[in-house]
Amino acid sequence: MATWLKLWLKLWLKRLAVIVGVVLLTVFAVRAWDAYRSAPLALWQTHVPPELGAAALAKTDWTGYVRQESVLDADVKALVSDRLGPADCRVVNRYCADSSVNPMRFARNWNHSFVLEPVGPVQGAVVLLHGLSDSPYSLRHIAQSYAAHGWVAIGLRLPGHGTVPAGLTKADWPDWRAAVRLAMREAARRVPGKPVQIVGYSNGGALALDYALNSLSDPALVKPQRLVLLSPMVGVSGFARFAGIAGWPALFPAFAKAAWLDLLPEYNPYKYNSFPVNAAKQSYALTQVVQDELATHAADGSLAQMPPLLVFQSLVDATVVTRAVTRNLLDRVPANGSELVLFDINHDAVFALLVKPGAVPALATIVPKHARQFAVTLVTNIGSTRAAEARTIPAGSTVATATPLGIDWPQQVYSLSHIALPFPVNDGLYGLTPDPADRQGIPIGSLDARGEKGVLVVGPSLLLRVSSNPFFPWILGRIEAGMGSTQ
Repeated sequence: MATWLKLWLKLWLKRLAVIVGVVLLTVFAVRAWDAYRSAPLALWQTHVPPELGAAALAKTDWTGYVRQESVLDADVKALVSDRLGPADCRVVNRYCADSSVNPMRFARNWNHSFVLEPVGPVQGAVVLLHGLSDSPYSLRHIAQSYAAHGWVAIGLRLPGHGTVPAGLTKADWPDWRAAVRLAMREAARRVPGKPVQIVGYSNGGALALDYALNSLSDPALVKPQRLVLLSPMVGVSGFARFAGIAGWPALFPAFAKAAWLDLLPEYNPYKYNSFPVNAAKQSYALTQVVQDELATHAADGSLAQMPPLLVFQSLVDATVVTRAVTRNLLDRVPANGSELVLFDINHDAVFALLVKPGAVPALATIVPKHARQFAVTLVTNIGSTRAAEARTIPAGSTVATATPLGIDWPQQVYSLSHIALPFPVNDGLYGLTPDPADRQGIPIGSLDARGEKGVLVVGPSLLLRVSSNPFFPWILGRIEAGMGSTQ
């Protein structure tokens, strides 16, 4: 290489290093200043309950894990709830003893791991894995359906969840993996010789894939018969890769607030609103582990042993990368009866005028037009009406068959969302038309707040985002159709 070229490259590498350094320093300074000038963290954002780590989870059983949840409840009550003063309870707060959204006051606290037993003969067992910052509440409707069809339904509370948001500042993905393995051991113990399935929602979908992929090469792991994935976290946005940088100032106590991406009132009894940097880091790390596992098993041919996947995904999703479901997952799995169900946006004529150009990914970038080894179903409008149909292309074909669903898009809903898929519209917390008999303290999904900007303690986007699914009964029917399968 010519001397002048070496000097030129050296000069530009130095300049690039300076630019990167300035950018990182700017990010550090902005985050540090924002943390310094903000109010101190609350108790639920600083106290970390005593969760069992991966090593302890490998040695304990379901009874031991549930027993530890009682310890966590007592810990949060004594070191958070009992120490709160009137100022902490001016806004609706799930940690205030007298709050209407305190889950300890409800007939059942769905922040806990649960087991639903079937009434009749046992067909098998299902393990249900909730999403990041979520709780077992999110999959209770699907769990109840499994139990009604003869399955033991095991809803797992993942470490760091269901207590206080600070729990996610210390939890990591190996803890979640160990908890999933514990729940699968319990499932196999309860239904010896019978099939076991996994339902995974969002981050729980990544954990379901992680377990299934590991079971291909580890004979000690019980093999799942089927995976049902809702809004699975197969790929996340590029921001998650660099989320850790945002937390650098938190290394200094004065800037502890920089360890959080969101700090919001905790008015939801079953999901954290505050979101720590560590949670984003761990979710990204988990997706990378799953991608590496998929590549390894694809290379050695063992993906041929992968169980069938039934994947439900909204075409628009602000949390995960929709096209990663096909590109990184289903395109790699050999033909085995898998199916992708995509929910289109509402093409009602009114909304067509309001949708931003480029806001909705082109269907062809997610599902190519050539024949694939998995079936594809698109739930979309019949023409320009609000009535919906399912257009299904079987594996190995390019010809779609349309089936009317007998379900209309609600007039005010222009799309589904990442968080909406597992909730019916009559869910007491998230439903558009909540069932009064299912009251969960606050009807988040049906709040229709109108007024001037700058008044509410939460941003308008949180109230605008739909949190229930008008097509949930149809989803449940698709899941139920595979409960009797013995593949």
